[in-house]
Parts: sequence; C-alpha cells; structure tokens
Amino acid sequence: MKPITKQQLKDYEQSFKADRAFHVLRRALVKNSLEDISYIHEADAHTNFKFSIDLETLPPTNQQSTGRCWLFAGLNVLREAAAKKYNVKNIEFSQNYIAFFDKYEKINYFIEAIDDHLHVDGDDRTLKHLLSQGIQDGGQWDMFVSLVLKYGIVIKDAMPETNTSSNTRFLNRLINIQLRKYTAKARQLAKDNKLKEIKTLKEETLKNLYNLLSATLGIPPKTFNFEYVDNEKTYHLIKDIDPLKFYEDLDYNLADYVSIINAPTSDKPFNQSYTIKYLGNVIGGRDIRHLNVEMPRLVELVLSQLTDKEVVWFGCDVTFDNDRKRGIWNDSAYDFSTTFLMDFNMSKEDRLNYVQGQMNHAMVITGVNLDNKIPTKWKIENSWGEERGQKGYYLMTHSWFNEHTYQAVIHKKYLTKEEYNNYLKEPTLLKPWDPMGSLAK
Repeated sequence: MKPITKQQLKDYEQSFKADRAFHVLRRALVKNSLEDISYIHEADAHTNFKFSIDLETLPPTNQQSTGRCWLFAGLNVLREAAAKKYNVKNIEFSQNYIAFFDKYEKINYFIEAIDDHLHVDGDDRTLKHLLSQGIQDGGQWDMFVSLVLKYGIVIKDAMPETNTSSNTRFLNRLINIQLRKYTAKARQLAKDNKLKEIKTLKEETLKNLYNLLSATLGIPPKTFNFEYVDNEKTYHLIKDIDPLKFYEDLDYNLADYVSIINAPTSDKPFNQSYTIKYLGNVIGGRDIRHLNVEMPRLVELVLSQLTDKEVVWFGCDVTFDNDRKRGIWNDSAYDFSTTFLMDFNMSKEDRLNYVQGQMNHAMVITGVNLDNKIPTKWKIENSWGEERGQKGYYLMTHSWFNEHTYQAVIHKKYLTKEEYNNYLKEPTLLKPWDPMGSLAK
C-alpha cells in the first residue's frame, strides 16, 4: 500500500490554486449548496405537471419519521378500491395496524433465522448480516401481501398513529438490542447444549417484545366499526367488522399481483425469477419473488395497467437528482460532472454491482404523459405529506425512471403465458445482501 506524500499534497494544492475555475467554484460554494451550483435551469421546461393519462386518486398520506413507505404505498393502492366500493372521496387505512404485525412478524422471523446460526463461527457473514440489519421499518411488496392476507386491514380511526408509530427510530433500537441479546444468549446456550432453555428464551423474548409493541403502538383491534358519509351525503355505520373480511370484501386480490424487477446484471439473466435468502416477515406467508425483465418491458407492463385506469405500486432509488421541495426527479437537472470537472456517471448495472444504487423507496404511479405512445414523464403519489411537491404528488422524467426504477407490481393478466410460467418456476436463490433484497423505506 502506497501512502500519500507531502509532495503530492503540495503539487495538488498548487494545481488547484492555479485553476481559475476552482477559485470561482470555491467562492460560490461558500453560500450555496452543491445542488444549487450544479442545477440546470433549462431542465424546468420539461417538468410541468401535465399528463395525458392522469388517474383521479385520493390525497397523499404521510409516513412521518419512519421507513414505512412500502406499507403506505400498499394501503394507498387498496384504498383506491375502497373509495370506489364505498363511494367516498377519501378513506385511509391504519398504517399503524399493519406496522404492528410487521414488526412482530419480523421479530419472529429474525429469531427463527438465528436458529440456523447457533453453531456457526461468530464471524460468519450471514450471521453478521442478520445482526447488522436487525429489525427495520422497510419492506417489499410480497411482505405487504403476507401481512394483509393474514391480518386484514382496518380504517385509520380503529388504530390511529401514536408518537412512536410516527417516529420509530428509538423503538427499532430497543427491539434490536433485545434481539442481539437473544442471539448472544441463544448461541451460548447452544454451545452448552442447553436446547430446552433456548425454547424458553425464545418464548420470553417474543412475550417481552409483544409487550413493548403494545405499549408503544397500541393493541390491534379484533373488530372495528366503520362510520362514513358517502358522496351522496348519506350516513353509514357498519359494526363489528372483522379486519380480514373487510379486506376480502374489497374484492381486490393481492395474490393476483406479481413483482417485476429490472436488474441488468450478469448474475441475473432476464425472464427468470429470483428470491433472496432470509428476506421476509411472515413465516408461512407469501415468498419474496421477482421476475427480472428488461426495462422496456417493465415500462410496457406498467403502461398497460395505467391505461386500464389502475395505479401501480413501484420501487426506486430516490437519492438521485431530486428536488424534494418541488417534487421532481430529473436526471437532466443537475450537472455535477461539469461543475467539478470529473465524470460522476455510472451505468445502472455498475450502480447495482458496486453499492451505488438500489431500491430504497416505494410509491404509487398514478399517471404518465405519452408523446406518440412514448412516455416522457410520470406522475407519482408519494407518502411524504402534502407540503412538498404538488400537494404531495411528484413527477419523474422518463429518463430518470429508466435509470432508477427497479421494481413494479402489476396484475398477472398483463404477463405473457411464458412470462408468468417463468415467474412461477422455482426461483434462483440470491444471497441475503443482494441489492434486490434491499428494503423500501
């Protein structure tokens, strides 16, 4: 390994001082952000909120200081069906209700996964991965489906937000301390061949963490009342509704929807299905499964569902080229390469392979603009409240969408017979740390 020398530093400093462009840049950056200095004003011309397909949808929700976007997006899809069924202008389901069971199922999933690692070396990579990830707010589409199919849904009034449900960082920390303590104790008991005590420890941990969730998030209702006024100003009251039956009455079968991804890496040939080891929440629930397709096909499938006036749950990497205040993602809006005289561009494949890109946020596609049947921009329902963007709705240019969208969920009817058969085949098992196993937050 070669150290940096003082001569190198001296040479680089002299070179920097001799370049007048860097003098101007340095002074500009004293009172301006990197993004502002690199912003291309002309890019605004392509980002007006006008769309040739613009579905009428409900007001955006707000996930607050949590990583529950995937749950919010999933419930936002379901509430569109509910609004039509009950003839109302707005309806919101309890994200706290689903999040409670997600947390508890993840706790159980973690403990069961640790059972596979009681005797491995302490530096085992999978063990370290499980411990470092711990319990998070984030998730994926199939995890959402598993929760709803097991526990159903309730309206927000039946289990409203608490301070902790809207600010989960410290709760997650407390849970993970307990889970890592469990791991340390269980591995020691396994080493001492005290297997019966591991079972007792597991039950104690599950009970204690149930108490923690109930104290911070509340106790999920077994039944609830649904009180509403429809668009004709008629009052309704439905009593003692079972959460699972409430979902089933929507007649929106989540099991009919499949996850398609675009992962253009050599280890994932297209038109094959994939799953990720130790990724999930509900043991015995729906397995994580993705069909990898080329990007033009993913776009075609999304357009098919939008054209049929149905919104689309999708996942992308929101860290690139975003203006959160105005609600715009535009890869033509920032030119860091010219500003700093170095190339910052990477291919989608390289971003996936070298930990620079992955799905980290889920939202809902509600519209698109087509020019000669070719998309130019997409309308997005986010879950960051109504204060940003266009009252909570956002815009993505199509070029940004191509580069940073990794997943979309569409009805199986839009797949060809061959595609659906490939989706159903035994999936290739990817390693726990594969980028397709990232969680939307």
